[in-house]
Amino acid sequence: MYNKHILVVEDEAITRAKLVGYFQHSGYQVSEAENKTQMNEILEKHHIDLVMLDINLPGEDGLMITRCLRSQSTIGIILVTGRCDSIDKIIGLEMGADDYVTKPFELRELLARVKNVLWRISLTKQQETLPESIVESDDELFRFGECSFDIGKRKLLKNNIPIKLTKAEYDMLVAFVANPSRVMTRERLLNLIDHRVETPNDRTIDVLVRRLRNKIENNAKDPQIFITVHGEGYFFVS
Repeated sequence: MYNKHILVVEDEAITRAKLVGYFQHSGYQVSEAENKTQMNEILEKHHIDLVMLDINLPGEDGLMITRCLRSQSTIGIILVTGRCDSIDKIIGLEMGADDYVTKPFELRELLARVKNVLWRISLTKQQETLPESIVESDDELFRFGECSFDIGKRKLLKNNIPIKLTKAEYDMLVAFVANPSRVMTRERLLNLIDHRVETPNDRTIDVLVRRLRNKIENNAKDPQIFITVHGEGYFFVS
């Protein structure tokens, strides 16, 4: 379905089986490992798009494994742990993890996070196919209206004036510029940003679009960039 290969690294057999079964059912190719040695063997033999890594492997430091993986590749990494300490989360992200989820977790939430990480990884490939009018000399620099948006630097300028974006607003704008002249449904947008906000729903998407309009459009009441497609979603005009 998605033609993406996920590697689940988890020492608890029941948890590992649950994750493997769920993501296979969701359409992914899934491999499994219970320790670092098995993980490395699979990585050597297969192209893996994303590693779902238990941070508390016996005898192994998941944070150090993360740093090692990140130093060798741009593979997607989601840390899974029973720890609730926010310091571990911060360190994990600094080591190069793309995301972090704490047990117990909802499988649907984890699926949304996996989709989001895989989408971000594929964003560069998508940008290569965008029209030249969208992409400037920098692969991550987009221009629309009176704005320029540098994805890598997380920098939005309007008439050369910096515009601050929240994390959710940033994710939303990335989704739009990666899909120009294409209707984005609320469900699709929700899957891309829902781990950034509490109790996400369709209303969340409408609020974030309104915020982007207020920051980017010359007249938020008469939007020319973020167009509402009634009954479907939103359309980004570059």
